[in-house]
Amino acid sequence: MTKQELVQKMQENSAYLPGKTVKLDFGDEGAIMLDGKANQVSEDNGAADTTIKVSWTDWQAMAAGQLDGMTAFMTGKLKVEGDMSNAMQLQGVLAKLR
Repeated sequence: MTKQELVQKMQENSAYLPGKTVKLDFGDEGAIMLDGKANQVSEDNGAADTTIKVSWTDWQAMAAGQLDGMTAFMTGKLKVEGDMSNAMQLQGVLAKLR
């Protein structure tokens, strides 16, 4: 799945946290903004309540259920900046993609 396809699928499935902004930062691969305030998903790279830094490869493994989010966090494959409670809700966002 490409990043553009992911954005489209997330938008179609309302894969964002109501009232919160969460940025998925894929490093050189860019970013995806889950904007629960505007109820939209985009490739914007602005400020967010929570930023989740993860490689594109690890994100795809998480989305496919091959890598657990907590395991990724504990092994340093996933890093969280900002409001940790938003990151904890990431599993719910991933469930909307399966």
